[in-house]
Amino acid sequence: MRFEMVEPNSTKMKVLFVCTGNICRSPVAKAVFIKKITSSGHADKVVVDSAGTHACHVGEKADSRSQHAAAFRGYSLIGHVARQVTVEDFAQFDLILAMDWKNLRQLQNMAPEHHRHKIELIMRYAQNYDDAEVPDPYYSDQAAFNVVVDYVEDAVSGLVESVTRRMLESNAA
Repeated sequence: MRFEMVEPNSTKMKVLFVCTGNICRSPVAKAVFIKKITSSGHADKVVVDSAGTHACHVGEKADSRSQHAAAFRGYSLIGHVARQVTVEDFAQFDLILAMDWKNLRQLQNMAPEHHRHKIELIMRYAQNYDDAEVPDPYYSDQAAFNVVVDYVEDAVSGLVESVTRRMLESNAA
């Protein structure tokens, strides 16, 4: 379920979080972003969604371990349904954030050339962790899912600052 439907010509900032199957990392990033952008008072200026580069989990809810790790920190993944990235996403979203290098490369290969500039690693926005990637916890234990929330919270804090700044600058122009 999307935070809000994407309107192609909207003046809202549109952010898409992407991992492999859209059941672990990207749903957590979406939930953390929604909560933090809402707390900042700018939720009405943003559209957010998440997707996976692979179709292996399309239609499934978030992994129970992700749900647990997120809920423990006050984030809800209730209602999440996994979906795969589409070609239309590259035109609709302003910022497409990959969780790791592998997904970044897959997105760059999928994207029309004139939309590739929108694709970045989410950890580019991290302020406390130096890692370039949010590690994939799928084949690990619950502790790995808790680490995902740690990394995502850090990166999303920086992302919210950046998105807010961009919105204020575009409104001033």
